[in-house]
Amino acid sequence: MANNDTVSPTISGRKRDVAGRTTIADSVVATIAGIAAREVDGVYAMGAGAARAVGAMRDRVARSGADPTRGVKVEVGEKQAAVDLDVVVLYGTEISDAAAEIRTEVATAVERMTGLDVVEININVRDVHVPGDDSDEADAANARVQ
Repeated sequence: MANNDTVSPTISGRKRDVAGRTTIADSVVATIAGIAAREVDGVYAMGAGAARAVGAMRDRVARSGADPTRGVKVEVGEKQAAVDLDVVVLYGTEISDAAAEIRTEVATAVERMTGLDVVEININVRDVHVPGDDSDEADAANARVQ
């Protein structure tokens, strides 16, 4: 077929600008941010205190994975997003290095997947997990299969 200006841009492979609006829910950004933060070495869990404990119990009862939005709060505008994260780090983790990596990973994931500009990521380190502490033993005792 000869090159013709009336050929549909879809057929010719060119991008086509079509009017419309895309709205991204806060929960979508929170899920992306939560998953990205959990993938950083040194992050043991997300959330703070009682909310983390209740969430862990809910996860066990529901037999599902951790809620990816636990410990994540976001504000989403038309072009920008801000993220607040509550994290628990493993003992021995260099917190400033982990925080920098969390910011990089979260910003990269949110910006790549949504196109939003991440303008702020606040990280609240709520606890330090020490392997072998009482909560690990309680989790092992409550496990169905060992």
